[in-house]
Amino acid sequence: MPPRTVKFRAATAAAVLALGAALLAAAPQSGAAAAEPAPVTDYCQGQCDDILPPGENGNATLVDILGNKAFGTHPAHSDDQLDRYNGLVAGHSGLTDQKLTDFFNDASFGVPKDQVESVTSPRDDVTITRDKASGVPHIKGTTRYGTEFGAGFAAGQDRLWLMDLFRHIGRGELTSFAGGALANQGLEQQFWPQAPYTEADLEAQVTYIRTHEGARGEQAMADAQAYVDGINAYREKSKNGRYFPGEYVLTGKIDAITNVGEIQPFELTDLISIASVVGGQFGGGGGGEVQAALSLLSAQQKYGVAEGTKVWESFRQREDPEAVLTIHDGTSFPYAGKPAAARGTALPDSGSVTAEPLIYDRTGSAGTDRKTPVKAPAALKKAQGIYDDGVIPEGSLPGSGSGAQKRGMSNALLVSGKHTASGNPIAVFGPQTGYFAPQLMMLQELQGPGISARGVSFAGVGMYIQMGRGQDYAWSATSAGQDITDTYAVDLCEPDGSTPTKDSTHYLYRGTCTAMETLERTNSWNPTVADSTAKGSYRMQVRRTNYGIVTHRATVGGKPVAYTSLRTTYRHEADSIIGFQMLNDPAYVKDAASFQQAASSIDYAFNWFYADSRTAAYYNSGMNPVRAAGVDPALPVKAERAYEWKEYDPAANTAAYTPFAEHPHSSGQDYYVSWNNKQAKGYASAGFGLGAVHRADLLDDRVARLVEEGGVTRASLTRAMAQAAVTDLRGEQLLPELLKVIRSRPVTDPELNGVVQQLESWRADGSQRRESSPGSHTYSHADVVRIMDAWWPKLVEAEFRPGLGDGLYGALTANLATDESPAASHGPSGAHSGSAFQYGWWGFVDKDLRQVLGQPVEGPLAKTYCGNGDPDSCRDALLASLKGAAAEPAAEVYPGDDSCKAGEQWCSDSIVHRPLGGIAQKAVHWQNRPTYQQVVEFPAHR
Repeated sequence: MPPRTVKFRAATAAAVLALGAALLAAAPQSGAAAAEPAPVTDYCQGQCDDILPPGENGNATLVDILGNKAFGTHPAHSDDQLDRYNGLVAGHSGLTDQKLTDFFNDASFGVPKDQVESVTSPRDDVTITRDKASGVPHIKGTTRYGTEFGAGFAAGQDRLWLMDLFRHIGRGELTSFAGGALANQGLEQQFWPQAPYTEADLEAQVTYIRTHEGARGEQAMADAQAYVDGINAYREKSKNGRYFPGEYVLTGKIDAITNVGEIQPFELTDLISIASVVGGQFGGGGGGEVQAALSLLSAQQKYGVAEGTKVWESFRQREDPEAVLTIHDGTSFPYAGKPAAARGTALPDSGSVTAEPLIYDRTGSAGTDRKTPVKAPAALKKAQGIYDDGVIPEGSLPGSGSGAQKRGMSNALLVSGKHTASGNPIAVFGPQTGYFAPQLMMLQELQGPGISARGVSFAGVGMYIQMGRGQDYAWSATSAGQDITDTYAVDLCEPDGSTPTKDSTHYLYRGTCTAMETLERTNSWNPTVADSTAKGSYRMQVRRTNYGIVTHRATVGGKPVAYTSLRTTYRHEADSIIGFQMLNDPAYVKDAASFQQAASSIDYAFNWFYADSRTAAYYNSGMNPVRAAGVDPALPVKAERAYEWKEYDPAANTAAYTPFAEHPHSSGQDYYVSWNNKQAKGYASAGFGLGAVHRADLLDDRVARLVEEGGVTRASLTRAMAQAAVTDLRGEQLLPELLKVIRSRPVTDPELNGVVQQLESWRADGSQRRESSPGSHTYSHADVVRIMDAWWPKLVEAEFRPGLGDGLYGALTANLATDESPAASHGPSGAHSGSAFQYGWWGFVDKDLRQVLGQPVEGPLAKTYCGNGDPDSCRDALLASLKGAAAEPAAEVYPGDDSCKAGEQWCSDSIVHRPLGGIAQKAVHWQNRPTYQQVVEFPAHR
């Protein structure tokens, strides 16, 4: 039994037993109606708002899809939140509390009688009421089973095709299901190796929750089964009624004429599979130790071991004293720091690292993009090839795509009541999950025995609201990314005692030569109307050990090893369901302290934020392993018992985890901001990039000013978020130092001086990427935005590459990309994804320039790089790179893609909701903003 569960039981056993009896009694399997539940009091009193573009409706029949392709029409409620979301770009400057619903939904509980659009009762113990404004399902059950059945039925109504896609992505079967497009091949090849499971593994996770989480675990699986039953009920009704999603026809699953074919039933194990995709995208943390080791070796080879290590550590920035913090009151939460004397570190021999092969036995179009279009019926011609580029274009999902960084998105702004006009805390927060049509999440309201909440849930795991509001409180999350994944170097061996090689498939586990387990997926595909990719197949194969999944092979000290990746949440993809169940339970969450306890039962790495009428609060969740003394979590470690996680048991992948008190948490701080930045002092970063300049500075500076002025309102806090959402981080945070270096002497070249003046003007005007007028599709300061986009990668290279040398510069940029502008296609979720400025060398540039200028720098870089520390040489390098950038034409800066022509700046930045089904949406103005967002201020409490 894992220590986290033991701890949980010790803290809440009596409450769980008492509550469990009541909840289990409330879960009849029949359709018998129970007594009408007591009316729910909404303590937000009209001051809770939310938004989730493009619209609630994510299902489209074949007729809907063909109409969209032929005439641009949209099914009802598939795009009616898009213009309001987009409108905040132009509307935030004049925003008032009264105008918030011009840009957000009213997130009050229930639906007024005159606003009811439809009422569906899939069983006699539940109703699904949809409102006229947005079509959001308000699910009200008289029994627990009925409530969850209704949630599943509504999920089928709004996201059936999407849920089917994601259960196949999680199982590594996307190409067999949706077609062999190259992007589909790439997607399953990136996600399946992160969470490869057999069906027995998936079933074991269901059993684990039932048997290790007490009454709440039993209830969670009963709720999940009711949810699956609801999905399947809609699946059958829509198939028999011929109003199922049209994508099933276009991908060859169902015949449009005869209705022959099947939508495969959903099972509980599908929920585990979907959870592995969602958790892997947004709730992971750590890993990447092999690449970190390679850059460390490169630094040591250039400078020597001692000096090279010092240089590397200054770029690694595990504990940068200048980093923006969520908990900024000085409280420290030491975790995963650099040990004084590291033990067990397993650096590879130079040049010995090779990636573990994944793909075998390719046939036909495997590994290519070869097309052989089928002869489509005339009626379907308009929809032919809609998936030729994949059901999810390459790089669209966070953490996927060529060169993708670790995922980590979402933001939060909270101000405590002592600084607000009303005296009540205010929160503006939400997850940044990319932009899709339909969205990965869906809005819903759940009201039933033991459940009372409205908000979003990821489609397919929507038994509970995952982020949203309760009766008198609201909560949200940002990806935290702390280190819950480690890399082990397992010694290879041969069972007959012969000399092992890098290709050996046995390894030493606690002294015994043990066979690696082979996990496989064989996928094949044929062209369809939707995906013209030619017939093909391949086999994916991974090796699993007691220390995780093999990712690389190498030698260490001349001996062959396999590097493995082990994360604490592997084999526990859905255990977090317990925490979400608590968050939805009004009898459990009554204040900030009970909220924090609920959040502590969520195993993935998230920053959780809370607001009620009295308190704003924060808690960092995650299964943080307790590491052996002296182990350096930033680098690979020997797979020996002395260096394993404390109390590690590979059977169910359990260990000792840090207790509640050691996780960053806080209540009542003057304000909180989070944009995937560093959580608190002492809480070491799990990767590169949490330094002196971070996109969270765009929030922190604005909210700090609001708090200092006092009288914060929902509108003023929303304005702060919206201003940050259209601001270029480089212009606001880096241009002042760049200009100081450049203006240290007169710029004698008139043309170049004019460029510098443009930069100064843009900086004085707020460094924004914003239309000159609504709908113009042209930025104010468009030319200087182009120059900055062209200049930044050039200036970083001019500043650092000469001093670091090609090898070390290349190794460090492999750890952290230099830029992530809105127009970049290499970020965590690809082009047109909104999220920007998380990953880049902003902090390195900031420190280096301040060192050149002789300004104070806490946690400086080990060396000064720009001009080798000489101000005049640095200035010359910056001006030369700026001159080159100014001459680069827009068509090269913005090369164009499937959505934009070359040179179209606004379009290159724009948000495009990537179609996961047959319905496309228009591009909208760039915003660096949560996809789903709440604005809340509770004036009252139970």
